[in-house]
Amino acid sequence: MSEEASSQDGNGKVSRVIRVGTRKSQLARIQTDSVAEKLKELYPDIHLEIVAMSTTGDKILDTALSKIGEKSLFTKELENALERNEVDLVVHSLKDLPTTLPPGFTIGAVLKRENPHDAVVLHPSNAGKSLDTLPENSVIGTSSLRRAAQLKKRFPHLDFKDIRGNLNTRLKKLDEKNDFAAIILAAAGLRRMGWESRISQILEPEDCMYAVGQGALAVEVRARDADILEMVSILHDRDTVLRCIAERAFLRRLEGGCSVPVAVHTQVKDSQLYLTGAVYSLDGSNSLKETMQVSIAAGAQSSEKVDEQVQRVGVTANKIPGAVQDEAEKLGIELADLLLSKGAKEILTVARQLNDAR
Repeated sequence: MSEEASSQDGNGKVSRVIRVGTRKSQLARIQTDSVAEKLKELYPDIHLEIVAMSTTGDKILDTALSKIGEKSLFTKELENALERNEVDLVVHSLKDLPTTLPPGFTIGAVLKRENPHDAVVLHPSNAGKSLDTLPENSVIGTSSLRRAAQLKKRFPHLDFKDIRGNLNTRLKKLDEKNDFAAIILAAAGLRRMGWESRISQILEPEDCMYAVGQGALAVEVRARDADILEMVSILHDRDTVLRCIAERAFLRRLEGGCSVPVAVHTQVKDSQLYLTGAVYSLDGSNSLKETMQVSIAAGAQSSEKVDEQVQRVGVTANKIPGAVQDEAEKLGIELADLLLSKGAKEILTVARQLNDAR
């Protein structure tokens, strides 16, 4: 158990202080504040203290993420603080969290997903255009191999270049210089920042499938902190949890990460969980894509006691029937196995080698 911190309010009432770790960027702060507000509504007696810190990914801004080769770029420093009891929980974008967490940590909550799709943000001089109608050889900025691989194939007349930095930095680079005709960003981040008006096009799955966990927020805690785990578990959104367990299991089985182009699309419809997964060569010319589904109808009325020690791809969700979580995880593994049987490993190995050689 972490050291208990407490504060007294004006009435002499003692309330527990919960320290919440976050990255320093404006988007990270907005995301963390939104989680803190939800917890405050549910537990009015707790006092939340936000602790912001910079991560490796925030500091290395001149190198493409896929070239840095570190899996926990945006999470390591936060996890170190969690380990040292300097914070009690950490808020992340789920897509930043590796599919295997360090021992002693777990994802105690996955919140209701924002729009997970990617969005096109145009340079002001291209207002009214779309990726289809941009002139030949227009330069599109994206730091993601996944986005570039899919979009190169779909829009061969465009040129894709790396762009790094947080949301504010990337928008500034787009607007203040003429280096890029447009940039591709996650719609979720733009919406959370209140910049929805900058979205000129949402990319549908047939144009560009999204990253594993994209659009979902995750709360990471120490696995042994039963009280904190219980407190945050109320934030879990069932459909988001099941979709993201399937997506993360798919990625883990493929041994994918930032340095390979892997994309997914999931939906829950009529008690069925659908998972589409794909792998791509760097230029998008070679790809494999399949869809599978599974029933997740195991009733919410299920009285089964879920083993709180069981993590599925890093997620502990003891309020959701274990059998349903198992089905979601199995779906991800089976879809990955199907792609692997068709040659996914070869595509990803070549992509990794080419990326390393760039």
